[in-house]
Order: sequence, then structure tokens, then C-alpha cells
Amino acid sequence: MSGIATAIVGASGYSGQEVLDRALAHPELDLVALGSDSLAGRPAGALDPRLNGSLPSFAPNDEALAAGAELVFCCLEHERAAALEPPDGAVVVDLSGAHRLADAALYPQWYGFEHPAAARLGDWSYALPELFPPEGSLLANPGCYATAVLLALAPLAGAIDPDGVVVDAKSGVSGAGRTLRAASHATAVLENVSPYKVGVHQHAPELEQALGFPVCLVPHLLPVRRGLLATCYVRPAGDLRGALEAAYATAPAVTVLPEGIAPELSRVQGTDGAELGVFTDRSTGTGIVVCALDNLGKGAAGQAVQNANLALGLDETAGLRLSGVLV
Repeated sequence: MSGIATAIVGASGYSGQEVLDRALAHPELDLVALGSDSLAGRPAGALDPRLNGSLPSFAPNDEALAAGAELVFCCLEHERAAALEPPDGAVVVDLSGAHRLADAALYPQWYGFEHPAAARLGDWSYALPELFPPEGSLLANPGCYATAVLLALAPLAGAIDPDGVVVDAKSGVSGAGRTLRAASHATAVLENVSPYKVGVHQHAPELEQALGFPVCLVPHLLPVRRGLLATCYVRPAGDLRGALEAAYATAPAVTVLPEGIAPELSRVQGTDGAELGVFTDRSTGTGIVVCALDNLGKGAAGQAVQNANLALGLDETAGLRLSGVLV
């Protein structure tokens, strides 16, 4: 083993499996531990028969966390991740919401639990590579909706009126995670589009924290497996396209599309890139910025690997899915 010893905690969930897939394609990472309480003791092929016998068998999550890895991806649910004891000396990327909010007092209202490590929240860096590059070794990966909205709006400071920003966002069902819920059953999802957590979605305070102003976020569930589209309505006070093109001129994972071309889920599904489109409503002058990304890619696992690459001084795009023409 010559690469960076890597552990994935919560590897059997959707985001964990997606991190695993990218780690397998990464030239610098060596997997030394796969954590899953539900699959502990079973071979990697128990998750997917395409996984070969060279991978370690699943271990309990606590055991995987203590495996001595130099890089740990935490793919646990929010409250479990909040109690995480980061291994000394390791780079830890947390894909949950457990360390995204700087103010511990917000967790009971937005996540439904008192934060068990409130005093240590300041040790975590909120890391969205194109806007907030990772700092230190403890990295909080942004939420999928937050990633799309921040990519669309964060570079527009001074170019929009911060009052009255509205975001209409839609995501595939994989954004709800692998745990079975009535709302994610096929009979509830197929041939249906439904809003959920209207006015109370946990990514709203994350957005306010990063932008410096609140937005009205309304998420919807789409009858597709993966992909996310966020349409942001703003009052322009400057050149929206110019600001976005300048912000992402050298960004390998974010593309500002040419004028008149709209982002589409089909182009970003299964990838780690994001597309941005900029429009003006002819009747009202409203500025419209649309961002499309894969909720499991740039919205989760792809971004986690991108953050890890930057934190470890590796090629930013190593292990990422950024090229190709999908049909």
C-alpha cells in the first residue's frame, strides 16, 4: 500500500457508496476500512456484487473510524455524526449536516437535536471548493441544495438585491437517503412531484450563514433517482453573468453555460460537475440563475472527494467524474 490510507464510515448508504466508487477510481487513495453497522462482518460484495475481493470486509462504524486512516469520509446520519470523535491527525470530511452550522443553538430547531459537541463546532471548516476552500483537517461538506444555491448566488454579492430572493429547487429521490420512508416509496414518488419541508428545510440556515441574508427555499421531490435543479429568482443590481463567469473562469467542476442554454439534469446526472444558466425575465426584469448538479455527485460524494483532494494537496479533480458525453 503506497497511497493515502482511507476509511469510509457509513459506507453502505447512498453517499457512502458514491464515495467508495470515487475512491476506487482515485490514484492516490488506498481503502483500509469500510464502516457499516448493518453489514459488519460481511464482504464488500454484500453491498454490490461488482465489488471485488481485494477490498476490506465491512466493519462496525466505530471500528472503521479507529482503523488509523489518514483520510476519513463520514457518511453517517446527522445526529450520529455530531457525536463523532475525529481521529488525531486525520483529514475528516463529514457529508452530514452535523458540522455545517456554526451556531449550535440552531441544531434543535433545524435538525431536531441538541449538538453534543457544540464547543468544537468552530474546529470545522465549511468547505465548498469554488467559494470557501477547505481549511484545516476537519471539513464540513455542504448540503446538496445549499451547494446548488450557493454556486448560483454567492458570487453575486453587490449584483443583486438581497431582499426577497426565492429559490425553487427540485431533487431526485436519492436525496432522501437509503432509509425507507413512506414518502420515498415508489407509490408516493412515481408520476408525482411534491414540495416538502416547505419553509423549514435544514439547508435554509446554512444558506443564510454563507450568504449573509436569508432566502425563501422551497424544495420538491422529483420522480427520478438522482439530480438536482435550483432556480433562483433575484432582483439584479449589476451584471449577473459577468460576476458568475469571473467567479468560475478556472473552476474545473462548474460551468457557466453560454447565453440562451439552460442547465439540464440529464447532463449532470452521475457526474461531479455543476451547470449554471443566467437569464432575465423580459416582462419583469427578474434575474433568474439556474444551477443543475447531481445531488450524490457535486452535491455530496464528488464534492467530498474534491475537498479531500484540496486538503491533502492532491490534484483537485483526482477521482472525480468530470468528462464524457452521457446519453
